[in-house]
Amino acid sequence: MALLWLTTMIPQTRPPPCDESSNNCSSATTLQLFLLCSCFGLMSIGAGGTRSSSLAFGADQLKKAGGRRNGWILESYFSWYYASCKISVLIASTCIVHVQEKMGWQVGFGIPVILMFLSALSFSLASPCYVKLKAKSTLFVELLQVAVASYRKRHIKPSTESSNMIYHHQKGSSILPSEKLRFLNKACIIVDPEKDLTTDGRAADPWTLCTINQVEDLKTLVKVIPLWSTGMIMSVNISQNSFPVLQANSMNRRFGSSFEIPAGSFGMFTIISISIIIWIALYDRVFLPIVSKIMGKHVHLSARKRMAIGMLLSFVCMVVTATVEAKRRNLAIREGYSDDSETVLDMSALWLLPQLYLIGFAEALSAVAQNEFYYSEFPLSMKSIASTLFLLEMSVANLVASFLMNIIDKLSKRGGKESWISTNINKGHYDYYYWVLAGLSMLNMIYFLTCTKAYGPGKEDEKEITLPGQDEQD
Repeated sequence: MALLWLTTMIPQTRPPPCDESSNNCSSATTLQLFLLCSCFGLMSIGAGGTRSSSLAFGADQLKKAGGRRNGWILESYFSWYYASCKISVLIASTCIVHVQEKMGWQVGFGIPVILMFLSALSFSLASPCYVKLKAKSTLFVELLQVAVASYRKRHIKPSTESSNMIYHHQKGSSILPSEKLRFLNKACIIVDPEKDLTTDGRAADPWTLCTINQVEDLKTLVKVIPLWSTGMIMSVNISQNSFPVLQANSMNRRFGSSFEIPAGSFGMFTIISISIIIWIALYDRVFLPIVSKIMGKHVHLSARKRMAIGMLLSFVCMVVTATVEAKRRNLAIREGYSDDSETVLDMSALWLLPQLYLIGFAEALSAVAQNEFYYSEFPLSMKSIASTLFLLEMSVANLVASFLMNIIDKLSKRGGKESWISTNINKGHYDYYYWVLAGLSMLNMIYFLTCTKAYGPGKEDEKEITLPGQDEQD
């Protein structure tokens, strides 16, 4: 951010202004482009390191303090963490943008620089107070070793009784391998103790013999992947944030005699519904305390139940979006604007609010639940991976969304027909496109229920949660 801010302060770091009289603009030099790309590269690396670790790192600070109330504390923490991220996006897209427009890029970029400096300073000053788990630098290598070792021992037939086999344990551990994904258990079977182990009890060849803990870590990751994949379709639905802008641009956005909401600002309603109105004010501070008081114990929806509700709301959102778009398109054609997508129709843009709120509710429920579920299921050595899975899912979903759009575009304009996702939304059929997403969402819900049934009870189901303020007694 400091380098990006310098590009606004030092004229030599950017191309000169365009000549308005001749409409000529000078291209950026190689050095100027390198500086700009370096800024984006550093921000990407920094964001990747922070976003993949901050969620798990914060949860580590609370885990020991929570005791048997960990379920309630972590659920509240994950909710507020995600809400704070969305509030920051809301501030950035409103307040910071307003400052940039009114006071210039120097001040607009200077504010994030100051905030980042204060953030890094406060983090460094508080560092001695943090709970810091020892980093495991060879995690991916160890997971790969399990896959290789189990393949090398594929001809070994493990006993149906785990107690009859000799397994390689991690020092201080006495657990037995679980029965699920039993073919991976071959990786930790000791065939010949004299050949497989060194004098100090370690594996002579880690690519042939692994510990039970390594095997269980890989099992956890493999078990979670099907459930993780169920979130992609909902993330595809969430990523459809450009189409509502096109819809809003052709609808009446005036409120009163002079106030008009910009089409691009309608996304704020989704952010507000995620962060302020629903997740913080209602779910975490109203719904849960009231129900807990009525039941006489702390009540919460499990992560997988919230994921299911989020998917249901996402499906309903696509149905509502398709219905509203069909109504808007029919009105445009009826009034003779099929060739003019820029004309503002006599239809209020408030019709878009239900779909924006619904997708906001769905994202709030599902995103927080997914992060909480991954964190609770993964062992300590894999917590940072757990907090990265949701970001990875969103990234893959964006690629899937692009692929899906290309397929629908090619299929729908066969025979010289207008594409469903035409640049002219009055000629296209975005309602059909949303019905396709609704159908995929319904199939995805069935897939999710199948995966969650196959997954069985999770670690969060085994935790006993007490009412906040209740004495913790064994």
